[in-house]
Amino acid sequence: MHATESNAAENLQNLEDDAQINFRHLRNHLNQQVLGQPELVDRLLISLLSDGHLLVEGAPGLAKTTAVKALADAMEGDDHRIQFTPDLLPADVTGTDVFQPESSSFRFERGPIFHNLVLADEINRAPAKVQSALLEAMGERQVTVGLRSYPLPELFLVMATQNPIEQDGTYPLPEAQLDRFLMYVRVGYPDATVERQVLQLVRDQAKGKRQNEFVPVTQESIFEARASVLDVHLAPALEEYIAQLVIATRDASPYGEELAGLVEWGASPRGTIALDRCSRARAWLSSRSYVTPEDVHAVAYDVLRHRVLMSYEARAEGIDTDLFLRKLIQAVPLP
Repeated sequence: MHATESNAAENLQNLEDDAQINFRHLRNHLNQQVLGQPELVDRLLISLLSDGHLLVEGAPGLAKTTAVKALADAMEGDDHRIQFTPDLLPADVTGTDVFQPESSSFRFERGPIFHNLVLADEINRAPAKVQSALLEAMGERQVTVGLRSYPLPELFLVMATQNPIEQDGTYPLPEAQLDRFLMYVRVGYPDATVERQVLQLVRDQAKGKRQNEFVPVTQESIFEARASVLDVHLAPALEEYIAQLVIATRDASPYGEELAGLVEWGASPRGTIALDRCSRARAWLSSRSYVTPEDVHAVAYDVLRHRVLMSYEARAEGIDTDLFLRKLIQAVPLP
């Protein structure tokens, strides 16, 4: 370990033990509530630490809603679920001005977006206007109605879900709007062992058995943890690697003819920023004060898969984004 990394490790160890312990307990608690989805739990915590939003794709019944509820119950703050449907209006999400006859004036009625944790369930079922209203609030951290703007809570996390099974009556998010999400996570079915554990957990809950008490993490602790994540050391060589990896998504021809012409549009600089923040957050959650290439690779797929648009030729050959990213990670040399 270099001297800089050693000093950073010592400083972080001295100053951030409590924050890391709190988040380790939080992760263990969430994994007890959301069985068989450790990757989803980690991505939720990384999004929370990186001050970003999460898009989750998976079949119904895979604990996506349960994960958000469990996180909301384990931290100081409130949550709300918005079920997206084709007849939803932007005002149903953001709120609207309501006329007050007694005073002949308008009063702003806040919508469900004004919560700390918002679950946008099946976001692709709502039309473009509603999606844009939500994504504008995510990007600007405020809602504008008429001539006035209203700030959203300082602690604000949106987890949107997509159902990959049904396509009828859906409105897929455009690539430019997908770019607003920090990560795009795909979740799968649990194995047989976890399935039995789920049955036991549901039976215990139905019988009213109480789980171990968990002291909610305060918002102040979350903000302190976010500041600590930014102090995690990222070596200049690894920073250059992150930049080159993102640039390679736009033009991979320098890394071989096999990769040339597979991408129509690559990741934006927002992808570079997200890869940096998520890598630091993962290292911090692992109780390390420095980022390793494994941290970058672990979050690269979730950070980049929705920011890369494959070409027609690639899709015709059956090459999807994940396969392309795997080939790219193997081709771009490590520092």
